Amino acid sequence: MNDKAFENKVNRDVDNAKKDLATLKDDGIAGLSRMFDQLTGDATKKVAVKVKTFNKAFEKSLSQYNEKVQDLADRVPGGFAKKAAGYPWVTVTMSLALGLLLGVLLKPGRQQPAG
Repeated sequence: MNDKAFENKVNRDVDNAKKDLATLKDDGIAGLSRMFDQLTGDATKKVAVKVKTFNKAFEKSLSQYNEKVQDLADRVPGGFAKKAAGYPWVTVTMSLALGLLLGVLLKPGRQQPAG
């Protein structure tokens, strides 16, 4: 093989290597993109399932809490539940007053410095 033929073969091999490298690069990027899309999709699905599960558990807990509060309100004499539903601002005020009273009663007393 003469020098010119060898040079042409080397040039063809370099061109083929460039084409193969470009194809490999494109395939690699496309593959990474597919993997990223798949991972993103899987994560989105998992989050959606967890949110639905949390919402169901939260709704169940809230429903149970509401039932207990309603049962307690129904036990109070004098139709308290109906009055509380009719005057919610009175109920909130009474709840705050009761909370402050309990806070004062249950809070450890502040000790006065010995004088």
